[in-house]
Amino acid sequence: MRVPARIYASDALMEQIRGDESLEQACNVAHLPGIVTASLAMPDMHEGYGFPIGGVAAFTLDEGIVSPGGVGYDINCGVRLMRTDLRASELGERLTRLVHQLQRDIPAGVGSEGAIKKLSDKELSEVLRRGAAWPVEQGWGEPEDLLTTEAEGCLPGADPDAVSPRARERGAPQLGTLGSGNHFAEVQVVDEVLFPEAATAFGLAEGLVTVLLHSGSRGLGYQVCDDALATMAKAAARYGLQLPDRQLVSVPVSSREGARYLAAMRAAANFAWANRQVMMALIEQAFIRVLGGNRRTLGFQLVYDVAHNIAKVEEHLVDGRPTQVLVHRKGATRAFSAGHPEVPAAYRHVGQPVLIPGDMGRASFVCVGTPRAMDETFGTAAHGAGRTLSRTAARKVGGNRNIAKELEAKGIVVAARSRKTLAEEMPEAYKDASQVVAALEEAGIARVVARLRPLGVVKG
Repeated sequence: MRVPARIYASDALMEQIRGDESLEQACNVAHLPGIVTASLAMPDMHEGYGFPIGGVAAFTLDEGIVSPGGVGYDINCGVRLMRTDLRASELGERLTRLVHQLQRDIPAGVGSEGAIKKLSDKELSEVLRRGAAWPVEQGWGEPEDLLTTEAEGCLPGADPDAVSPRARERGAPQLGTLGSGNHFAEVQVVDEVLFPEAATAFGLAEGLVTVLLHSGSRGLGYQVCDDALATMAKAAARYGLQLPDRQLVSVPVSSREGARYLAAMRAAANFAWANRQVMMALIEQAFIRVLGGNRRTLGFQLVYDVAHNIAKVEEHLVDGRPTQVLVHRKGATRAFSAGHPEVPAAYRHVGQPVLIPGDMGRASFVCVGTPRAMDETFGTAAHGAGRTLSRTAARKVGGNRNIAKELEAKGIVVAARSRKTLAEEMPEAYKDASQVVAALEEAGIARVVARLRPLGVVKG
């Protein structure tokens, strides 16, 4: 190991973490060339492909590597939080109508196609190059949405030509689609405010209705990862890399293959931001259909959109010196602290919103990044609850249960296209997000702003 592996977790969470191979994976990452400081893992960590999900690692640009396993298959899987001026007490019976309208308006499920007609080759290239700005220009949202999206919804250096024809074919009909698995759109209520100054900055107050959207780059991002793994597997031997696990296939950041993957990954990340931007417009549309009014009268506004699976060149202190590094975040969220120039101007006095989804039956959380996160974790925190059961194991446990009825008994309306998905995503398949957030606060790498309680959820 070139650096230590550092895990942020409570004793209770460590008992769950020891049930899979994620600790060994975090140690394996510490062997990779050019890694600095430590191989890190967040309290929601669990086993992934190569890197653990919840893994964070930074590499120097001259001697370091880039690894698709450190980003993941669903490039820029991420979450987007919207707030409204509506109070949950005002919804009443309209909540059920709203959830089912959201299900009708947001294309979801395996192979679903988007609200936008199949993109032409030229349109797709614009999306890959420009990210969320493209749908905004087409009328899907407002320019203000870009200001509270990480990187303003576009990574520079994206090259549409680095995305394979097969990846483009898969992505062309999928802009504005939720997908399946753990992706969701969830209507919530602000249940408790714990950091009032930040909550006020974010437009959150107890009793207000919010929506949390979780989705990524769909088939396009998956194919970009698959293509890169195949290319790097052939190329890695030429660079003499000794890897403790074949799933950690990597190439130097400075190599031709590394540059091409990063250009394609950035394009896929831009597709994901555009995807969530379109779905936000569909969510706004559903609210207006059921509740009337418009964006202004509803107080419908984007709080923040943050990426989970991404590799970004950032400047951090390494051995006390400002250094450009390539930060891999896989199932982990950027968590920059107050004063950082990349935090939106409206939030800079409190810090970047950190969005941590729970599960269908338990709370999600809004946090902010801290100076300690900047010092210890490259400005990173956890991304969610983290699985405790594989999808196969969850189906065995929940396959004969009526998960929708169980959630309904808790006052949560569920609209899902597949009972299998509900079994795979039942609350018991995940860690308790409140325990994850408590570990982040105890470690000092995030501060809780508000707790959001689920009212209704749409699944693929």
